[in-house]
Amino acid sequence: MERRRTAGTRRGRAAVLAVTAVCLAYAPIAVTELWPYARPGAPALGEWVLGRTVSPEFVAEAVRDRTGPYERSLVPLIAHSVLGGLLMLLGPVQLLSAVRRRIRLHRAAGTVFAVTVYASMAGAALYLVRTPPAEAFSGAAFWIVLATILVGTVGSVTLGVLAAVRGLPDLHQRWMLLCYGFLMTAPLLRLEWGALPRLYPGLDILDVNRVAIMHLGALVSFGALLASRALDRRTAVPGLTGTWCPAPVRIAVHLAGAAGLGWITVSFLDGGTAGRRLLLAYLVPYGVTYAVIAVRAARARARGALWPAEEWSLHLAALCLAPAFSAVAVPVLERTLGLDRVTALIAGVGIGCGVLAYAAVTVVSLRVLHAREVVKRREARPALVPADPVPVTTGEGERA
Repeated sequence: MERRRTAGTRRGRAAVLAVTAVCLAYAPIAVTELWPYARPGAPALGEWVLGRTVSPEFVAEAVRDRTGPYERSLVPLIAHSVLGGLLMLLGPVQLLSAVRRRIRLHRAAGTVFAVTVYASMAGAALYLVRTPPAEAFSGAAFWIVLATILVGTVGSVTLGVLAAVRGLPDLHQRWMLLCYGFLMTAPLLRLEWGALPRLYPGLDILDVNRVAIMHLGALVSFGALLASRALDRRTAVPGLTGTWCPAPVRIAVHLAGAAGLGWITVSFLDGGTAGRRLLLAYLVPYGVTYAVIAVRAARARARGALWPAEEWSLHLAALCLAPAFSAVAVPVLERTLGLDRVTALIAGVGIGCGVLAYAAVTVVSLRVLHAREVVKRREARPALVPADPVPVTTGEGERA
């Protein structure tokens, strides 16, 4: 047990160092990324790095494809990008101050973080509102994924702040980690811009982004879950009994997930080489995520750790439902936004895991709140019972 705990601590430290390194490296890239669009020739660290890791032609293509859509909302986008660089620096400060229990620093940095999230996302929202989905950078599917990330980020930070105000640190922690996970899609996407052209030579920026959005939502939400579970060492939560995910529910969500995966697989296979590439980019990370969560849930149940087992199980149920959600979302996107089947398929699959991860954290939060309510009712119950019965007398002074 001690050896396992030591190994877990080492993995946690390695993960924190890796995330911090990515954030610190991406911050100057985010700050300078859009300067050349406002002033041609201005230094942009990201373009410089990408031109040397992929090719100058790939960079030129990316700049060309972004120039038109970005012209409508350049000032809000520059604000969004610069503030995004600041968020990359504030994230590790928040995490480390929480772990080391530097309460004042954590609260001060958290206030700045929340305000910066709202301001940065406002810039992104202006771009999305002013740009029709079909005319956005990398097309309608990318626009839909960006809009979903924006809503998830704003919703997560809002619920995180509310949880902190209400004195719910465990829920505050989960929502803020999910919020930062959504923000991490930006640096991870840039890493894929550098890696995917090497894996698939000749792939243009549009196809690179399509491959990336197949799994970024799953990866960042999975990372947020791992971080939440690593920071929460409790094996039980007061007032929490039973489960909201019994065997019949687990069977039902697995059947729904299998049906959704089958439909997604057939749909992508009909798309030829490009479809198979997108399917692979979706299935491999999905399979790894499923395996890890399923094993963790089974181990927690085996050792009688009720709370970890419950949280892992709820997230596993959400992950199973993600393909079913995507399958339902595709025709909805086709009809409401007038998309073709391929674009709707890519968008529906791209948002599925992120949306269901958000739903899972919501259900976990409700589970904790329900447990707290149970405890409150137990504590209030004795006060409602009188200590000694009051004798009742008749009119003649005799006891009844």
